[in-house]
Amino acid sequence: MDINQINHDLVEHLYQGLEEVSKQRVDQAISKIVQAKERGRKVVVVTGSGPNIHEGVTTLIAELIKKKIVDGVITSSAVIAHEMAGSLDKVKRLDGKKLGICEDALPKGSVFEITLMDKETLEQIKREMLVDVELIERTLGLPGDVIIKAAGNMGYPMGLRTERIAREVESLARLTGKPFEYISGLGADERTMIGTGVRENIPVIVSAVQLIGGGVVGLSIGDSISFKQRSAMVASILNGADVIVESGVALTQEIHDGPFETYTGHGIWSAWEGAKTFSLKGKTLIRIDLDPNLEKAWQMERKGGSVQKAIDEGLPKTKFLEVPFRMEMSGFARLEDSIPIREDLGVVWPVITLKVSEKLGISLDFLSYPQETSAGKKMKEWIVNNVKILNRELMYKRVKEIQEVN
Repeated sequence: MDINQINHDLVEHLYQGLEEVSKQRVDQAISKIVQAKERGRKVVVVTGSGPNIHEGVTTLIAELIKKKIVDGVITSSAVIAHEMAGSLDKVKRLDGKKLGICEDALPKGSVFEITLMDKETLEQIKREMLVDVELIERTLGLPGDVIIKAAGNMGYPMGLRTERIAREVESLARLTGKPFEYISGLGADERTMIGTGVRENIPVIVSAVQLIGGGVVGLSIGDSISFKQRSAMVASILNGADVIVESGVALTQEIHDGPFETYTGHGIWSAWEGAKTFSLKGKTLIRIDLDPNLEKAWQMERKGGSVQKAIDEGLPKTKFLEVPFRMEMSGFARLEDSIPIREDLGVVWPVITLKVSEKLGISLDFLSYPQETSAGKKMKEWIVNNVKILNRELMYKRVKEIQEVN
């Protein structure tokens, strides 16, 4: 049996395990994406970090950029930080106090993590910064847990290396007038969103409301271009899309209630003053989100226009609807062509991806699977072993080439 048939059977099993209403909405989502691509229109993804990294979804989105199915990505600074470190990595965790590390600097539980890496990667990092090899060796000799997690982050030396490079990326971004995401993408692995985004000339940008994450990476991203410029770039990506897919992301006010959006947002005065604005009217907004309150708000709006009524009457939506109300629920629920999918994104993404690619006649080189499955565990190991860390030397080389062209 070939890999395509195996993928087809695994995805069909995942699809059949969905609730009936979820199947209908997944089918709707697939149809909307296929229709958009067949008309030569654009599909954009808005993604948070967390499960999108762990479920292999960001790696999958990179594949979809490469296959020209996804035409733009709006994401979080935490995702950029993880992709700079290779998306997923393996770490050894133990009590940092046993290593003599100051307890005040350690997180809850006094856990300290060492990134497990091959010799080549370690030598690459040693060329860039002083590495405490003795600390690494001591850690490897002590008992502790080994897990796969989002790359960089709290692990030594990968997390420290990422934050240090972030300051360099910020300087290069300011020098060239490019966003941090673009500059880091010049040296990132092609199986990351930022890496393939640069190679395919597809924008990958952090939204203004998702800037605080990834430690210094988030701060450096925020300082690389102006707040207004970033918001305008987000608006431009959304304006060009027929279909927008939101995946495991909480803060989407800039999309549904943003400064340049006129249908559900606050763009009226930007338009009044002559700034370039856009409208979500007529766009398909697909949201993969496990929050049951999103479904309630969406159903209330469908049955009686409750969300719009609360807005029209100036009433607080939380009290009026009697559900805990997240801000982004308002715009999403009121859009006529919004599709909520209340399922695990680790299940939904491979289902939508494979079915869309089959209908478009596109062959995939990578497919994600739910991380708790046997296939998902192999997928995570594959990402750890194959998606490499940002190549600093390559990044500088390509920045120089850009400057010479300009």
